[in-house]
Amino acid sequence: MLPVSGTPYGASNVSQDFGRRPLKGLGCGARYDLVVSSELTGTRIAAVALFVAWLVHDVEEAFTFPATSRLLAARLGTGRAVVSPAQSVLAIALMGVLVGAACVRGARTQGKSRLYRAVLAGLEAHVVTHVATSISFTSYTAGLITAPLVMLPGARVARAELRRGGSPLLPSDTVRGGALLFAAAIVSHVVSRLVLGAGYPRVRIPRT
Repeated sequence: MLPVSGTPYGASNVSQDFGRRPLKGLGCGARYDLVVSSELTGTRIAAVALFVAWLVHDVEEAFTFPATSRLLAARLGTGRAVVSPAQSVLAIALMGVLVGAACVRGARTQGKSRLYRAVLAGLEAHVVTHVATSISFTSYTAGLITAPLVMLPGARVARAELRRGGSPLLPSDTVRGGALLFAAAIVSHVVSRLVLGAGYPRVRIPRT
């Protein structure tokens, strides 16, 4: 077997070493890395897919949550639950900071970031809450259309990539993700109210 750098290698080891080390001396001494890590690329694609799916889903939520908040206010018997369109957009933008940061961390750590795993698992579980909420209200509620059609497939792509990389999501990731996203949603709506003021202070909600 031919030695490489003074050390005998099998064919597979030569291939692995070739993939790890950048080549020198090609052209005018330029360095090239001819082998791209498929695992790293796959994780980046999955993280981007997750963020895009969330973005599409939350565009629907941004436009429809004010109407859903009126349904919630009617059930609770208080106008304080009503959210204005501006508050809805700001709250979702704040959530976007969290989801975006998580996806960046996931891409950089090949999906090993606890933040990324929690947000991914939380978004996947959140699809169930959308469906359950609409069943509870027996009507359309914010995010119902894109939750199963866009958000769920995006989350499944990211989940499958983690499984392929040998670090599948665990039930603990779902627990952490659910708690994280719930807390983040509350905080984002509180901040939006503090920044923009009360949504519809003069709206009277009939008690049911």
